[in-house]
Amino acid sequence: MKLRCWVCCLISGAVALLLLAMMAGTSSAADKIDVLIIDGQNNHDFERTTPYLKQILEQTGRFRTYVATTPPQGNTDPNAWKGFRPQFADYDVVLSNYNGATWPEHVRTAFEEFVKNGGGVMNVHAANNPFPDWPAWNDMIGLAWRNKDGGDRVAYDGSGRRIRTPKGEGPDSGHGAQHPYTVIVRDREHPITKGMPVEWLHPKDELYHAQRGPALNMNILATAFSSKESGGTGFDEPMVWWIPSGKGRIVTSLLGHVGRDQDPSTWAMRCAGFQAIVTRGTEWAATGEVTIPLPTAMPTYDKVSLLP
Repeated sequence: MKLRCWVCCLISGAVALLLLAMMAGTSSAADKIDVLIIDGQNNHDFERTTPYLKQILEQTGRFRTYVATTPPQGNTDPNAWKGFRPQFADYDVVLSNYNGATWPEHVRTAFEEFVKNGGGVMNVHAANNPFPDWPAWNDMIGLAWRNKDGGDRVAYDGSGRRIRTPKGEGPDSGHGAQHPYTVIVRDREHPITKGMPVEWLHPKDELYHAQRGPALNMNILATAFSSKESGGTGFDEPMVWWIPSGKGRIVTSLLGHVGRDQDPSTWAMRCAGFQAIVTRGTEWAATGEVTIPLPTAMPTYDKVSLLP
């Protein structure tokens, strides 16, 4: 009788442990963040960088990723675009790896509703280039690649003072020669950048300058000095920032150029700092929190750190 009771206790305990494990697994799966990556058009190599961005996100264990691809560049067939209907509401955050034709009205309306209701957005590099004819988009991202008539410009002078250049004055958006440059963390307490070195060396990349737009409610997280020797402006230019829109949060990072057929060993996306911003920025845009730790091999002020 005692043996039978002991066996029953063992079985009951095993079943309880199994149920707890199943519940923990269910909880873990439920906690994952659903990310929709949008690509299909870009003057950069989205065919290779979208899978790489998926890998960067998924290896954290925090995300499930999906991809929506637009009709290709130059395809103006209305029927082709009718089939592009991302169900934004099914996701927590959109990561844009897109730079191309303006989306149809039905997609723009759905995207605006998604952000208004709390959906997050993470823009990577040239994703701030498109949609000059979409006012809501320009409000959401603050600064974009535009000519000087496309809006105000925001930068920092040599004393660290934030300056604003009015629409129509100063240079058009652009970039100088690609080169390694130092990223300066301006907001050291924000969850995305907290714990990062105050200055860290980023590998050879484009350094966008004189971005233009409404630039309202901008929270600048990091900048980089655009040297005149490299064809830049002589000012510290915004590199990473976020803007609230409705209940949503929009994060933009200008880091991460990858040209067509570029040797992967030279990709700026391999930078540990870039990957930290993308993963933590995507998590924060979706949830308002950051649980993803910084890479153990973060770059320092005088040394880049390239991940596989």
